[in-house]
Amino acid sequence: MQIQITIADQTFTATLADSPAADDLLTQLPVTVEMVDHGGVEKTGPLRSALSLDGQPEGADPEVGDLGYYAPGNDLVLYYGDQSYFPGIVILGQLDGDAPERIASLSGAVTATVEAGTGR
Repeated sequence: MQIQITIADQTFTATLADSPAADDLLTQLPVTVEMVDHGGVEKTGPLRSALSLDGQPEGADPEVGDLGYYAPGNDLVLYYGDQSYFPGIVILGQLDGDAPERIASLSGAVTATVEAGTGR
């Protein structure tokens, strides 16, 4: 399943993995997330409610372009740089195309609107 992420005048898509956490994210859409930048590698912002951690490892080492969830903060995460392994990270899917580079070009805090897409 694809989701659509809109930040200012730019629109990105991401493809969700088949997981309980990704399914939970879909139930919260559409959602607007106020995101801050962390270390020049990710944008994070809180979701309305926690996502399922069923079947997830204790942490993950996300790749550039991953869409993630940081369970301790209940945050949606857009990885546009290299983040190392950290407990509590759940990979929800991948940003499509050149989205990581385009998100990297957005400095500072952003407001992201996340909606269900049409593709699978």
